[in-house]
Amino acid sequence: MNSVPVVDLTPWFSGEADGRARVAAQVDAALREIGFLLVTGHGVPAALREDVRAAARRFFALPAEVKQRYAAVVGERGWLPPGVEANGYAEGTPTPPDLKETFAVGADQPIGVPEIDAEWFLANVWPSEVPELQVLLTRYLAEMRSLAGELLVVCAAALGIEEDFFASRADLPSYTMNINRYPPLSQVGEPEAGQFRIGPHTDFGTVTVLDRQRGVGGLQVYTLDGEWIDAPFVPDSFTINIGDLLARWTGDRWRSTRHRVLPPDPSAPDEELISLIYFYECNPLAEVESLGPPIGRVSYEPVRASDYLLEKLRAISV
Repeated sequence: MNSVPVVDLTPWFSGEADGRARVAAQVDAALREIGFLLVTGHGVPAALREDVRAAARRFFALPAEVKQRYAAVVGERGWLPPGVEANGYAEGTPTPPDLKETFAVGADQPIGVPEIDAEWFLANVWPSEVPELQVLLTRYLAEMRSLAGELLVVCAAALGIEEDFFASRADLPSYTMNINRYPPLSQVGEPEAGQFRIGPHTDFGTVTVLDRQRGVGGLQVYTLDGEWIDAPFVPDSFTINIGDLLARWTGDRWRSTRHRVLPPDPSAPDEELISLIYFYECNPLAEVESLGPPIGRVSYEPVRASDYLLEKLRAISV
């Protein structure tokens, strides 16, 4: 498979056994062959996504000295200014900093383990200049957690294991949502050699739920044939991929696929894109141990989710 398939989740949510089995089989095929899929029939209101995007634009339009009050580093909550992140380093590829700025929120309810709470359950930062952002993102995070949790149930069904296998290990999950603004070429100037809006990398957690805009400088996915292909754009869909933890759990039956976001293109010098990216993980204390044959293909040493994720986050920080 050298293309990203589109899977309609409507039969899954209908509850009929045949429809759920069909969706599970489609997801298994997509994750085995390319590690990405687009989903429709997900039930998340398009109006909410657009309202979040509009509020984020109002935040990003604030003067830099105002946004600086909310400045953060990778893994924290708040504004990640341009130049603080280079995703290529996660796979050992030195690249210039990514051409983006980010507003980050995430799980903020402590679970009572101090060292875990200090890393994964930080208080969110809400800019007073755009008060509607808190209301909108609180709603959006609830929608994302519900959808991501259901996707983990789909994943378990796709493997033929207990449907709560992954979901039960995400009882107190860590998650982060990044709102990425990719500035236009007319603002950032010509990119440096090897510089991207987001450099080539894999994601780190279980499932990623991406709401993106159509663009020339958009998402590309790395195929098994060693080629970069453009991910298709389907209105009112989410782009879904799995991260390293879920790939390890399946013993590499499923692919945690490299992907990147192209730099701004001279053919569209004023293109500005806003992406909403929800990174779902699991309970940080969960032990991720490869499932054996006939599911798994490779046996990894067990790893605590928190330890693996922290190593990756530190690698991409500039």
